[in-house]
Amino acid sequence: MNVAKIRRLSRNPIYGGIFRWLIAHAMKKEASSIAGHFKTYFKAEIAVTKNTRDAVQNIRHKVYCEELKFEPPNVDEKESDEFDEYSEYCVLRHIGRDTLVGCVRMVAPSEPSALLPIEKYCSASITNKQYHPSNFAREDVGEISRLAVLPEFRRRKVDKVDGAAQGRIYEATYTEEEFRCFPFISVGLYFAVAALTVIAKRRHIYVMTEPKIARSMGLVGIRFIQLGEPVDYHGLRAPYYINKDILFKYMSKGLKKLYLHIERDIAKSLKK
Repeated sequence: MNVAKIRRLSRNPIYGGIFRWLIAHAMKKEASSIAGHFKTYFKAEIAVTKNTRDAVQNIRHKVYCEELKFEPPNVDEKESDEFDEYSEYCVLRHIGRDTLVGCVRMVAPSEPSALLPIEKYCSASITNKQYHPSNFAREDVGEISRLAVLPEFRRRKVDKVDGAAQGRIYEATYTEEEFRCFPFISVGLYFAVAALTVIAKRRHIYVMTEPKIARSMGLVGIRFIQLGEPVDYHGLRAPYYINKDILFKYMSKGLKKLYLHIERDIAKSLKK
């Protein structure tokens, strides 16, 4: 049975639940297998040096300005905004190549006037007022944003005519185990920033993301609470909430093993 047919069946009102369980079970089994290989090829870090922070902004420029065109390109080839002033960056590094493959940030306000991006641009979309960030102290809230993975580290192929601009994957360049790890790079980045929030004791975490991304994270046990209906914000996105208890409640054993490894990486990086 092909993937497209399984996905169609998962939306069936009668049998859908069974097929959704089968998909989730398969994803968790794959996660358990890959968790052991992931740490061989990738390590998580905090971007503490200027060079690494510059590299993060360059990755963001490639993804958000050049590829997705959310922002206009600039001559410095760096993407930044006002929230970077009170943010921490997490990165994943390919060990063998000693190069960054992706990044994500945690917006971490401390001043009363410092807002999260979700508060400034999408506050009205939060209809579940129980979890509205304004209910909590500034030092207790954070927002995951600007997750970006370089095209050459995504598990997909593109037409040759697109060339380097679309970052075609040349499979022969990587081992089979490396290539299998590619879909979990985004999971690894989420875990890196989650580890940072746990270490920093940020208890209430928000993300504005596409519902299909939230659903895909749910397949491997990362479940968010949706706080409102999707709105048009760089595409159709909805507000989501997560905390430490929710993160660990549904996490599979394989993913927990991966998370703990990444948490050790982050803790070690903070001590440098």
